[in-house]
Amino acid sequence: MTDLAAHLVDIRERVLGWANSLRQPRATPIVPPGNVAGRALTTVIAIMTFLASLTVGGVSLVSETAGRWQNDISEEITVQVKPAEGLDMLVALETVRQIAIETPGVVGASIMDEASTGRLLEPWLGEGVDLDELPVPRLVIIGIDSDDPPDFAALGEELRRQVPQSELDDHRAWVSRLVAMARSMVLAGSFVLALVLIATILTVVFATRGAMSGNRQIVEVLHFVGARAGFIASEFQRHFLRLGLIGAATGGVLAMMVFALIGSWTDSNRATPEADQISALFGSFSIGWFGYAGVVGLIVTVATLTALTSRWTVTRHLAEIDMISPVEG
Repeated sequence: MTDLAAHLVDIRERVLGWANSLRQPRATPIVPPGNVAGRALTTVIAIMTFLASLTVGGVSLVSETAGRWQNDISEEITVQVKPAEGLDMLVALETVRQIAIETPGVVGASIMDEASTGRLLEPWLGEGVDLDELPVPRLVIIGIDSDDPPDFAALGEELRRQVPQSELDDHRAWVSRLVAMARSMVLAGSFVLALVLIATILTVVFATRGAMSGNRQIVEVLHFVGARAGFIASEFQRHFLRLGLIGAATGGVLAMMVFALIGSWTDSNRATPEADQISALFGSFSIGWFGYAGVVGLIVTVATLTALTSRWTVTRHLAEIDMISPVEG
């Protein structure tokens, strides 16, 4: 009887202490703010946010680059004049240029000179190519009004009628390939981003359950003495929101630093072959304000998902306690 009385007194003191914590919830937080599990969760969230931010920035970069390529191609078409026996190349090129200039929707036309043509052939034929001895096609570059483009079919037919050796290339095949590539990259990036967010949610669920296991007695006694489920869940939500913000901000800022450093390196090393290749593909390698805004939005999304997932997990666990308690009683 003495042991039972002492046990009851001990329970009464614990209940009174936890009841006092209800009146001053911030003085005694339910979830320890700096435990090892919290630091591990912050690290995991930082890593996943870093990878997701790289995905967002990469998709933004590829999309902007493809859009720039598409605009450059759509504003310019070329006419190729193939050499033939008895053809005066200079006269044929000038005829093509005049036809193009007189076509509505064309803003300009220029003949690519021999020096420029030779530079195009240097990677394959070397320097000092004599175009008079080597019959190669010559090009006429035509600038078009992208808002009011010409009738390409009619222009091509007129060119073939007056210069049968000419061939119009409006680059539609390249444009369609660029659009298809950009869409594929966006879909792949969205899929990877969805996987990262799902992994974040699952990680938070298990971390929240682990935190509840370490504070199970406190949570259950507070719940049994009348603490609202919303109060207990809000304590966990506040704790995991802080962890989510720290982890997501760390990963997102690191990803933005990576893009900024690569962009700075590219700008300062334009004379090197490596930087020239990156510049040819991606320009200045800058993800722009849209990309940085996407990373910031991702940070907010990950932190919000972390807080809401922890709240949902705690609420569901307390509901399971309410369902089991009557059966055990």
